[in-house]
Amino acid sequence: SCTKELRSTAVSIILYVSMFAVVILTLCGNLIVIISISHLKQLHTPTNLLVLSLAVADLLVGVFVMPFDMVKLIESCWVFGNLFCSFRNVFGFLLTSVSISSLIFIAIDRYFAVFYPFLYSSKITLNIALFCIVLSWLSSLCYNLSLFYFNGNSNDENLNTCLGDCFMLINSTWGIIDLLVTFILPCSVMIILYAKIFVAAKKQAHAINSIKQILSMDKRRNKISKKSERKAAKTLGIVVFVFLFCWVPYYLCVLIEEEMHTSSGVLYFLGFIVYLNSAMNPIIYALFYPWFKKSVKLIITLRICNPDSSLISL
Repeated sequence: SCTKELRSTAVSIILYVSMFAVVILTLCGNLIVIISISHLKQLHTPTNLLVLSLAVADLLVGVFVMPFDMVKLIESCWVFGNLFCSFRNVFGFLLTSVSISSLIFIAIDRYFAVFYPFLYSSKITLNIALFCIVLSWLSSLCYNLSLFYFNGNSNDENLNTCLGDCFMLINSTWGIIDLLVTFILPCSVMIILYAKIFVAAKKQAHAINSIKQILSMDKRRNKISKKSERKAAKTLGIVVFVFLFCWVPYYLCVLIEEEMHTSSGVLYFLGFIVYLNSAMNPIIYALFYPWFKKSVKLIITLRICNPDSSLISL
């Protein structure tokens, strides 16, 4: 059986309260995004549909994965049985893949919006966004089914060596493939696209600043231009930093592991950090939008329950 780590009651309560708060943050944040975009017709845009898909995946992570991993981390043992362990592994891998692919599509969408603004409205339609969402879920499903089937975990006798544990063995070949597909490739795409967007934002800020100087505008507006430039840098920096913060420690630990599995406590904890990306995504992709704060007020005050609330202008 797995070795249960002994903790005082006070420490256990603090851990449970802290992780429970993380789960609630994940559920509430993504639920607000889902309700807002689904209900308010003004928010039915291609970009917001991609954000909606991301929020659905992150919400399911908060429902089916994070609470059980939280108990496993605190109790040091998996107490939910082998069947639910398999269910957790399938859902965990699938939903994180959907979340990552959604982040990539959002980056691509923003890239086209910045670099091809006149073609964006005609080329990036709701149908295109829906196609990208379906592609995201189907490709993630196919990839993870292939991972589970060809990796050969079902025939691995080592899975039952420790009663009370829940992990998935990944052979070296699939470990490299998974590293490329779920980390190196998405990370590279996001950094490249957001770097180009940031450069374009700086050029636009400098262009606006030059025009204002030509027109002899006051110094206050010049400061506003520089402030917008810093805000763009800060927002894009947060997007990339949070993604790297959640994923880099996990894969670094995987790379230095002698065997690629998630049975160790350290690796299991880093896996939970990966799921924290699901809690941060609604903050990054929704909290920076003005409509998010207004939607929160509509939901809290129950104005969203009015018959004509779907037509409210934000």
